[in-house]
Amino acid sequence: MKRYLAPTPIEAQGMGMTSQRARDRLVERLRQQGIRSGAVLEVIGKVPRHLFVDEALASRAYEDTALPIGHGQTISQPYVVALMTQALLDGGPRGRVLEIGSGSGYQAAVLSPLVTEVYSVERIEDLLRQARKRWRQLGYKNIRSKHDDGNIGWREHAPFDAVIVTAARDGVDPALLEQVAPGGVLLAPIGPPGMQELLRLTRGEDQWKKENLGAVSFVPLVKGVL
Repeated sequence: MKRYLAPTPIEAQGMGMTSQRARDRLVERLRQQGIRSGAVLEVIGKVPRHLFVDEALASRAYEDTALPIGHGQTISQPYVVALMTQALLDGGPRGRVLEIGSGSGYQAAVLSPLVTEVYSVERIEDLLRQARKRWRQLGYKNIRSKHDDGNIGWREHAPFDAVIVTAARDGVDPALLEQVAPGGVLLAPIGPPGMQELLRLTRGEDQWKKENLGAVSFVPLVKGVL
């Protein structure tokens, strides 16, 4: 990994169902499910997922399940976060990563110690405000964010070594493909509800390599801002 996680506040240490022991159990479960990257597993074991959900759901934070975060959105299942992060890092280190859909801020927090910079776009202002607060409290210094329609990406800072899309649509918007650097990757759930597949697209010199990483379930990628 490129850097250690920033020092965390006392509440990030957790206790009981949010303790380090609970995180270690989650990491072991992910390892048994096929997550092989030691760097990804280490970060998953350190990021306090219970601080990225409502306090009423904190006791369930280290279950391998998606949880509601308001506004019809969810924090992704830890296995899916680990799988997408591992798939993003396959092929070598990634410098600058664009995330479409900040949500709770958890995926960006997992990426933060593994890449040089994270650029995160969120269409729901209230969710972004909460995510930014969490990033500040936990000391993540390399996450930049903006309130905007994620479908258009973040052209001012393109190209990116990787683009990770955390909501589903029927196909990949060409605007996002254009923002992937040569040799870079784009990860996105594609398809209608109940039929979504996680695709990894790698940009070659004159064509894209497409890989299907398996079935997933994400909320839809919606246009516009709230």
